Amino acid sequence: MLRRLYADDNMRKDTRLVLALDETDGEKALAIVDKVSEYIDAVKINWPLVLTAGPEMITKLSDISEVICDFKVADIPNTVSLIVSNAVKRGASAVIVHAFTGDDSLRAAVEAANGAEIYAVTEMSHPGAKMFTAQHAEEMAKLGVECGASGFIAPATRPDRIKAIRAVVGDKKILSPGVGAQGGSASSAIQAGADYVIVGRAIYNSEDPKAVARTVCEDIRTVI
Repeated sequence: MLRRLYADDNMRKDTRLVLALDETDGEKALAIVDKVSEYIDAVKINWPLVLTAGPEMITKLSDISEVICDFKVADIPNTVSLIVSNAVKRGASAVIVHAFTGDDSLRAAVEAANGAEIYAVTEMSHPGAKMFTAQHAEEMAKLGVECGASGFIAPATRPDRIKAIRAVVGDKKILSPGVGAQGGSASSAIQAGADYVIVGRAIYNSEDPKAVARTVCEDIRTVI
C-alpha cells in the first residue's frame, strides 16, 4: 500500500528529521532508508535519484516512508500540474515547488496535489540564495499562504531567516535544509522555528547512516 499524506492529516512529527536522499544508486538508496527509517519522519528525493534509478523509486520508497519529491518545480501552471500530479500518483506525500513563479503556478500545484502537500521554497540554504530569492522570501511566504501551500522551505544555515519566515506563515510547516554538510545545526533550526530539519550527505555518505541519524535526533531532542 502506498503511504500518502492528505491535507486533513499531518506528516508525523516523531523525530523531526527528514532524510535528503541524493544517492544515485537505487538499491543503496532503499537500503539506507530501511536502515534509518526509525529515525526519520520522511525521505526527500530529488532529480539525481529519479534520473538514475527511475520514477518508480517514488513508489518503492513510499512503502517504507513518507516521500517528499523535491523537484523544485518552477514552470507555467500546466507543466506544474503535470509534474505534481504524476509525482503524487506514484506515491509522493508532498512535492516541493518554487514560489517565485507566481500565484497561478502555485495554485496549480496545490490543486494538482489532490490532497497531498505542497511545500513552497522561500529561500534556499546555499550562499548564492542570498543574491536574489532571499530579498523576496517574506513576500513569497505570504503568497504561499494565500495560495494554500501546506508548508515552506527556509534555510537551516541562516536561522534568522527561519524566524522571519515563521513570522509570516504562522502555524504552517517549515522544513529547513542545510544541516550537516552545509554547516547548519539541527537544534538551532528547530529553536528558530523549523518543524523539521533536512539532512542529506552527512547521513547517506557516512559509514554508519543509522548512527548519524540517531545523533541528529538526539541533538533535536535537546531543544524540544
